[in-house]
Amino acid sequence: MLSRLQVRNYVLIDSLEIDFPEGLIIITGQTGAGKSILMGALGLVMGAKADASMLSDGADNCVVEAEFDVSPEDALLKSVMEGNDVEWEDGHLIVRRVVNRSGRSRAFVNDSPVSVQVLQDISSQLIDVHSQHQTLLLSDKDFQMGILDYFAEAAGLREECSVLWKRLSGLKTQLKDLDGRIAGIAGERDYNQAQFDRLEEASLREGELEELEEEQKQLANAEEIKTSLCGVEELMSDSPLREVEKLLFKVGRYVPSASSLSERVEECRRELDDILSDVVQMNSRTEVSQTRLEEVEERMSLIYGLLRKHNCTDVAELIALRDTLADTLYDSTHLEEKREELLVEIVSVDNELKTKAELLHDKRSDASVRFAEEMTSSVRNLELPYAVFEVDLLPVSLGPSGYDAVQFRFSASGKNAVDVAKCASGGELSRIMLALKAMRARYANMPTMVFDEIDTGVSGSVADKMGSMICDMGAFMQVFAITHLPQVAAKGHAHYLVSKDIDPATSKAVTTIKKLSHKERVLEVARMLSGSVLTDAAVANAESLLGI
Repeated sequence: MLSRLQVRNYVLIDSLEIDFPEGLIIITGQTGAGKSILMGALGLVMGAKADASMLSDGADNCVVEAEFDVSPEDALLKSVMEGNDVEWEDGHLIVRRVVNRSGRSRAFVNDSPVSVQVLQDISSQLIDVHSQHQTLLLSDKDFQMGILDYFAEAAGLREECSVLWKRLSGLKTQLKDLDGRIAGIAGERDYNQAQFDRLEEASLREGELEELEEEQKQLANAEEIKTSLCGVEELMSDSPLREVEKLLFKVGRYVPSASSLSERVEECRRELDDILSDVVQMNSRTEVSQTRLEEVEERMSLIYGLLRKHNCTDVAELIALRDTLADTLYDSTHLEEKREELLVEIVSVDNELKTKAELLHDKRSDASVRFAEEMTSSVRNLELPYAVFEVDLLPVSLGPSGYDAVQFRFSASGKNAVDVAKCASGGELSRIMLALKAMRARYANMPTMVFDEIDTGVSGSVADKMGSMICDMGAFMQVFAITHLPQVAAKGHAHYLVSKDIDPATSKAVTTIKKLSHKERVLEVARMLSGSVLTDAAVANAESLLGI
């Protein structure tokens, strides 16, 4: 239930903080006093659209804070909060909305920042507001289906169907995207396979082309290389350095410096011997082979051709392209496997959805007759003695609500019932809507319900009976009734008066709300009976209505 409401700088409300009890709470006030402002403030914490026009003149921001006490065992509300990382404090919630001068707003639940959507999801489990124009909901098939499902104790099953439908739709979207990717790959598969096969057959290796180019130069000039190397061998084989070394060694016996020269010549001779050995080996390795030259040039031609074909600058890019093609071809196979898995999952979810939808249809079918009977009884109790209310379940294609569409039909005369949104007067619509809301409140376990002039278009004994129905609802939930009818106002457990006054300090109009004492309540009901001039008869009538 809504236990406290605090408002600062909201339109004509400078500062307001008020506590609310359980049961039926009556809110009255003259036209223009600001009841709609109070409803707007409450709507703000429920996630209504915010804008800068909500701020009082000169204020930097406006704040609306509502405190709720709900059952800690409310599994659905707890699930919504935990699913959005909002702390759950045993059913105690503080919802706050702050709007700045730019019109932007921030929302908090138990001091955790939340999006407006999350705020709406949470508040929808806390409070139900029936506005003056909400009889338009009678043409809303989702609203009709929701009330029937609550009555049939099938709201949870319907939610399961909705979840399964969303899951099934998501899987079908995945399948469509997957089929598109597979089709795109399939259109190029043969081409990609041929490209990959040719690159794979080429057995490419990084650095190979450079090695081939060097070998090709050697093979193309092999005869010239061998001739030169043979000449080097011949020249170096006839080296006179050994004789020079011997002669210098002899001289060294007499001229000591000659010995060092002999040693230097020896070092040169040994170095030349090493060079000659390398030349001999190089000469032996140099092959004059036209066959090998042709093989090398053929291999080079293959690689050059692949480079041109694929617009690559080196073999490394060709290898990268080959690996990419391999991944693409693998992806095709992998996607086909994933598609098969997806089809199996789609069939499984579809079967589960159909099973749930059939159970949901059975529950609705079983409940629709009882629902129609209870609604007929409720409406007849509001002085429509011949009225009939009927519920038709219409078969539709499988969807988030199962296999059914629902249509509420009504006739005030008891004959030729037609679509409820098209057949009733304003007063009849108010009565039907109250009966539906009372039904929903009873079966949906809504903690708080607000009726904003649901009694529009009725008066007299009908108003008294509507007040009694609202009062009955207040026996097991918190109900706010904003009304202009004294017959309804007299039924409340607590009575609050909304008024608009001029602040003498600022000359500004200010809206306030206060809880009426017993005496003040008698005078307010009397005012509602007689207008601005109170008469003794009106006061006596008010006391009678209040059971004094």
